[in-house]
Formats: sequence, structure tokens, C-alpha cells
Amino acid sequence: MESLPRYRTGDAGIDRAIAELVDLSGAPEDHELIYETIVSAIRMGRERVGRGDLKLVNAALKELRYAFHVFEPYRDAKKCTIFGSARTQPDDPSYLCARDFGAAIAARDWMVMTGAGPGIMAAGLEGAGTENSFGINIQLPFEASANEFIADDPKLINFRYFFTRKLNFMKESHGYALLPGGFGTMDEAFELLTLMQTGKSFLAPVVLLDPPGNTYWDTWREFVVRELLGQNLISESDLDMVFLTDDVGAAVDEICRFYKAYHSSRYVGSRLVLRLTRDITDDELATLNTEFGDIIEDGVIERIDITPSEIEDKDGLDLHRIAMRFNRMSHARLRQMIDYINDQT
Repeated sequence: MESLPRYRTGDAGIDRAIAELVDLSGAPEDHELIYETIVSAIRMGRERVGRGDLKLVNAALKELRYAFHVFEPYRDAKKCTIFGSARTQPDDPSYLCARDFGAAIAARDWMVMTGAGPGIMAAGLEGAGTENSFGINIQLPFEASANEFIADDPKLINFRYFFTRKLNFMKESHGYALLPGGFGTMDEAFELLTLMQTGKSFLAPVVLLDPPGNTYWDTWREFVVRELLGQNLISESDLDMVFLTDDVGAAVDEICRFYKAYHSSRYVGSRLVLRLTRDITDDELATLNTEFGDIIEDGVIERIDITPSEIEDKDGLDLHRIAMRFNRMSHARLRQMIDYINDQT
């Protein structure tokens, strides 16, 4: 390592030893990040962090490392997470709906991720098939093992902590389908919307799927409209971050539609860059600036060439781009803008 990062242990000898260890590790790149990870561990030890806290950090880091390793060969595959109750029985309409959804989304070349337990989780994996599935299991005393559809597959990942498990769901998913469930499903639904509303997670399609005749998500939406929107606790545009349906085909279409023209986004400096699979027309660009000018902090929405940062990261080299100085607040309106771009394709 030519020069040491600014984040160090404070002991010159230990800092040099860590740098030498990183060089010896043979890691081909990102030496400074590996260095700083080791520094954090050393600093916790020198600061007398409690054993319980050290065990938590150690276990979480090992869980994350293993999950990254499992997902790496499938980095380019689109993945849809299915959430729902573990208590749902195989003859329940919600189970059949989740199974049909898993099969239908897999037929569109998506992979499926679920919590690997029984109920809706088993249904989604059964529909998609093991070869198209990931099991993101949480170790609970009353759900001791993964379901039969993923139990012996190398794409099963076991987590001790909910927070590391949730991180992987949010990090790896390109879309979400939620079926009826209990506290866990409500937690996942509201956390998803919170992360997207606040910009802590990039936007993705969220489908609330009921079997025909079920009123679970309609009742949920009535509550949200009456109590949250009715008291100005959310914005009306926030409701556009979810899509309610009792039709499996419509649910799959909604998830796939989100990526019809839109591909991904990232911040480069002060600008948000949206990467697209097609070029945008002059008329479309004019409409974006007229209809969505309220979400721009300064300047205009404009076409741009690939940025040096993206080239360095080999990030979407063949995609088209538009960029803007987004106000970092109006994420639901940004979702509406993405929908507009997709609808013109």
C-alpha cells in the first residue's frame, strides 16, 4: 500500500503492520477499504468494547461476507423478494397466489428471494423452482430449518440477525411482492416505503398482492389514506410507490414495467444520474423539465455522457443517461418521473 488512509488506529507501528498484512493478502483492489475494516476491529479492541458488542460485530460481518459471496455469481440477475406470512397453509388462496406469482416472475427471467420459511415463503420458492430461488433464512426457535424447496441448495443463507437479513433483501432485490401476513409483513412493508421515501434505498417496484376476493391490502390502503394521508403525515404522491392488485399477471407486469426503460441510478457528485436502456427524445426531455421541475434543486434535467466515476467503477458503461440536481426529498415524485419515462417506451 503506497500511502495509508487517514482512518488509522493511532499507533504507527500497528498501522504499518495492517498495511503490510493487506499487501500480503493478495486482494487485487480496494486496499484502503480492507485496511479500514481491519482498523475498525483493532480500534474496538483497544477501546475495550464489550465482548457482547464484539460478538455482534463479528457475527454480522461474517454473515454479510458469506451473503456477498453467495450472491456474486448472480449479480446481473434481476431478483424479486416475496414477503408474507409463515402461517399460511398450502390450501390457502394466498399460498396458491404466491406460488403462481413465483412461477410467473421466474418465467420472465427473474429470480425469487424469500425468507426460506414455511407459508408464503415456501409458496414463492415452490413456484419459481429451486434453480431460480434464494432462501434468506432467519434462525428462529420456532422455525428451525428452511423449507423443503431450498433446504439443501447453496443459495440458502442463514442469518442470526434480522438487520443483516433485511440489509440483504434491500440490497439485492430489484422488486418486491407482498402478500398477506402478520407483524413481520407489516414491518417489511413500512420499512420498504420508509427507505424509499427517505432515499436510503433506491426506488424499486412494490406490489401488494391479494388473492381474488381478499381485502387485506385494500383495507391496509384505506387505513393509510384515512389516517396517514388524512392527517398530512404522508404526501399523496407517496401512494404511488405501491401497486395493489389481485391479479398475478398484473403484479408481474408492474414489476417488469419498472425496468422497461429505466435501468438504475446513482449519485455522482451533486447530481443524480438516471441510467436508461434507450435514449430519451427532445420532447420527452422537455416534458420532464416541465412536469417535474419541482424536484430539481437547481438547473435542468439534461442528457449527459458517462461520468469518469462510472467508468472507473465499470458501472453501466453501455447505458444512456440523464442527470439533475435532485432535491433529495421528493422520492415519490421521482418514482412518478420514472413511470413517465417507462410509459413512453
